[in-house]
Amino acid sequence: MTTEKLALEVVERLEKEYPDAGCTLDYNEAWKLLVSVRLAAQCTDARVNVVVKGLFEKYPSVAALADADVSDIEAIVKPCGLGKSKARDISACMKMLHDKYQDQVPDQFDQLLELPGVGRKSANLIMGDVFQKPAIVTDTHCIRLCNRIGLVDHIKEPKKVEMALWKIIPPEKGSDFCHRLVIHGREICTARTKPYCDRCCLADICKKEI
Repeated sequence: MTTEKLALEVVERLEKEYPDAGCTLDYNEAWKLLVSVRLAAQCTDARVNVVVKGLFEKYPSVAALADADVSDIEAIVKPCGLGKSKARDISACMKMLHDKYQDQVPDQFDQLLELPGVGRKSANLIMGDVFQKPAIVTDTHCIRLCNRIGLVDHIKEPKKVEMALWKIIPPEKGSDFCHRLVIHGREICTARTKPYCDRCCLADICKKEI
């Protein structure tokens, strides 16, 4: 089976296994997802969802958060880890949204990358989930599973994995595909324990590069 055919088969099987896959960060506005995805670095989505409730209650808009003292932001987001750097990035990001984009999150990938604290993974998440545009989010689950399954060949660098997947994953499938990899990686193809291959919907086509 070629890598292209393998990719299509993996996409199809994961769609059947996880039909309702989506972002596990809670948000109802684009700027809130920007904040949450920055906090999610080295932190669980579940914890981020708890922490941002207090943050957004105190600062309910881009303008309010842009005007907040960095130390006040840090005090709230500290439970997510790396509080100082995350608070600094969130503050700078909201200031740029307020000053340059009239409190609106831009829908262009290159413009998203210009925002403080926003890398390719975050920009792709925004593009896919907020604007429903083609996106490939190469988080740790995506990188681990794509190497194990055989969709990429021993590639660990996020951008290189992303570029390889753009060639084999249909553009309209990319965003949801990556969300499904997260669920599969948490429930079946785990990192800290031996994968549950006996319960895996991909077991017969996976190269099992563990």
